[in-house]
Amino acid sequence: MITLFDSLSVPRPSHASPEALATSRRTPRATGLSDAFTNRIDERVLDVFARARRPDDPLELRDLWLGRVEHELGQHSSHTALAETWRGSRPLRTVEPEQVLSSRATVRFVKELFNWYFRDDLYGGLRDQAQYILSGGAVDEERWGLPHSLKECIRFALDRDWYGYSDSRGRYPAREAIAAYESARLDGVRYLPEHVAMTMGGTFAVSTIADFVLHGVSPAAAPALCAVPNYPPLVETIARRHGVQLVPLDSANGRTDIDPLIAALTPDTPLVLLQTVGNPTGAAVTEEGLRRLIRAASPSTVIVLDECHEWLGNYEERCAERAAPNVVRVSSLSKTWSAPGLKAGWFLADPAFIAEYYEYASSSFGGPPSFFYTIVEVLARMERWLITGLAEPGTSELKEFEASYGLDLEKLRHAFRTYRTERLQRVSDLTALRDAATVRLADTPARVLRPRFSINTAVELPGKHDSYHCFRDVLRETGVSMFPGLLTFCFSGSVMRITTARPWQDLAPALDRLDAYLRDAA
Repeated sequence: MITLFDSLSVPRPSHASPEALATSRRTPRATGLSDAFTNRIDERVLDVFARARRPDDPLELRDLWLGRVEHELGQHSSHTALAETWRGSRPLRTVEPEQVLSSRATVRFVKELFNWYFRDDLYGGLRDQAQYILSGGAVDEERWGLPHSLKECIRFALDRDWYGYSDSRGRYPAREAIAAYESARLDGVRYLPEHVAMTMGGTFAVSTIADFVLHGVSPAAAPALCAVPNYPPLVETIARRHGVQLVPLDSANGRTDIDPLIAALTPDTPLVLLQTVGNPTGAAVTEEGLRRLIRAASPSTVIVLDECHEWLGNYEERCAERAAPNVVRVSSLSKTWSAPGLKAGWFLADPAFIAEYYEYASSSFGGPPSFFYTIVEVLARMERWLITGLAEPGTSELKEFEASYGLDLEKLRHAFRTYRTERLQRVSDLTALRDAATVRLADTPARVLRPRFSINTAVELPGKHDSYHCFRDVLRETGVSMFPGLLTFCFSGSVMRITTARPWQDLAPALDRLDAYLRDAA
């Protein structure tokens, strides 16, 4: 008989080098640190909108932005036609920041620039220049991928041929496990399986929620509110269905200021999209701020909380307001469990919302991949045991699993020990790498924003005024690829994102090259 965990291997070894651990314990140079992030529309953004013959055409905006970069690169330009486009333009109008933030073209322009960055530049014509890629936004899966206990679940599902049709919300035992896990994460809240819908990852979840919520909303209705910085595919998927107002949020000391988003609410706001931990800042919205936002919103306003970056940090106890009837909480395996390619996740919402969503899901895409139900179920149960401080599974934990899994107490205990060892080591390794990178960046002439969460670190390079231009310069001179802040709706300056979840033997020389480049330019 095929049973779960019958061929479990030993835990992964640690991949944090002694040098990385030692560096992470050093005190960063205070003058190289920044505890404040400000997001404003700067003159370079306004200039592009002023020069566009059709400021509602996102492709023209993209080409103008790239054309200016190519023009400024001079002899290093790789797209002379784009540079000519810029040289042939001139200011045609006066543009105010509010016009940029409320324009449909702005969202698509950033998304098109995002596409160009990955498709045409970084993994296109400039691929040979990129020796160290610190711009991916994901963990190195070969070193910090899925725990072996979870990989066993995939093997088990395949051997049992568990890839048939299923409930459009996901298999009941998996939803039951998610509900128990999420109940343990929230103060005074008890979720049931009826609160849970499994999805094909975070981006897909937000897309289907936007489609479900905004279908039939009058185009003349108040716009949806999207807090920025944010991930362009999420904002674009909402803007495709309804008008969007971008709301820039600042942060200080690792905490995001929610007040501008609250001020932008109206009784008719149909939807709010908010990342509870910002990308690329690593700053978090406080629970007090979330309470005020949720209480200020109309009961008819659906508040979508993207919680996917809530890791690698000590989160304060999550408030019960997150379980309010008009709040939808989105999670996925992409970040916390290093499995973006599995496209698996879930969201939590009021049972009435989930019941209506069932009809939408069954008519639109059928349901999430049944092949991954077991991995999500095991993940949710073991994560709950971790956060509740369980030392070792007993008979009650064994009974949480169906008898058909063929589990016994010895196998379950071994699986949990393996899972716990890998998960805790992974958190320790990735936190050390992030802290070590922060120390090294603080030693350079750049200014690094001290992150509280996530695997991303934001850094501002001196003497630069355009994050996309900065990407091109740094890549050409150092072979290091950084992610332009503009691609997360950081509309001013040279804020760049570095993903620190890379092996130290790659991260350290990349930071050395960046340091040398900045000192030569100073």
